[in-house]
Amino acid sequence: MIAAADFNITKVERSKLNDINLSNIPFGKYFTDHMLEVDYEDGEWKTPEIKPYQPLLIEPSLAAIHYGQSIFEGIKAYKNDKGEAAIFRPQDNFKRFNISAERMQMPAVPEEIFMEGLKLLVSLDSNWIPQKEDHSLYIRPFMFSTDEMIGVKPSEKYKFMIILSPTGPYYNAPMRIYVEEKYVRAVPGGVGYAKAAGNYGSAMFATAEAKKIGYDQVLWTDAYEHKYVQECGTMNVFFIIGNKAITPDLGAGTILAGITRDSAMAVLKEMGFTVEEKALSIDEIIEAHKAGILHEVFGTGTAATISLIKELRYKDYVMKFSVEQWNTAPALKARLNAIRYGKVPDIHNWMYKVD
Repeated sequence: MIAAADFNITKVERSKLNDINLSNIPFGKYFTDHMLEVDYEDGEWKTPEIKPYQPLLIEPSLAAIHYGQSIFEGIKAYKNDKGEAAIFRPQDNFKRFNISAERMQMPAVPEEIFMEGLKLLVSLDSNWIPQKEDHSLYIRPFMFSTDEMIGVKPSEKYKFMIILSPTGPYYNAPMRIYVEEKYVRAVPGGVGYAKAAGNYGSAMFATAEAKKIGYDQVLWTDAYEHKYVQECGTMNVFFIIGNKAITPDLGAGTILAGITRDSAMAVLKEMGFTVEEKALSIDEIIEAHKAGILHEVFGTGTAATISLIKELRYKDYVMKFSVEQWNTAPALKARLNAIRYGKVPDIHNWMYKVD
């Protein structure tokens, strides 16, 4: 077992924070003073290090570059009015990280390395957490293969790291979404449920095509019929139809089991909604829109939090929404933020205290 005392910690002499203004900060551009790094070699995890944020020196033959054994997670830390830091549901991210690792034939990261390393690192750089609405400290755990040879097989060596980035909102305005019916994100039996780096790389072309015609992101559909909606860009997606909150189910293994998705379902139930996970077709969505019972559409994700969708286009049929009149998504976001920023009791035990 690895305890806090087993981590080798080297602190910076001077913080970069002195040179950065956190009052108006973009997503994912700046990184904190320290990072966590630990190697897996000879069938075991070596001593974890927390050290100054710095470049990596790698060989051109690094296996991850050639064969894509790379996974990651996204987590956020917040500060309450007292300046106390807490992380939102990191235990669930830890579990999902190792689900991804198993699918990609990578070693499981021990809980004590992931969770204790996370806590130590965030505590060390807690001054970087913006104490401002819709701002947080984005936490990026990731792991990649580090064999230095060409050969299509699982590596024998890996590197696990965590870096931190103070951030503002990922999406600054309600989005226009194009329903994709040519390209696919995932297929049953594939790696859609894993948070694998390649999932995001393969999505970029379709997203770029949608942006050419004025849309922000794509709503993926199933690979066989292009009929059933799945994920939306970097988010899970919800539809408020009548008095139900409906989100695509996870049964086919093509959709990421979002932590914010799960949180949203719990809070929506508390708000009085019937929450339904099911195979939801684009035809059913259009029928609900024509009947006047499709009230709201929004995405959920760690980076995106709750993101409003103001337009949804399928072929030549365009669904536009007056998001300024919405009640559900804004109320959901407010309730989740109240938990994250410590303004209400954490009845779900979602917040993991750092200090």
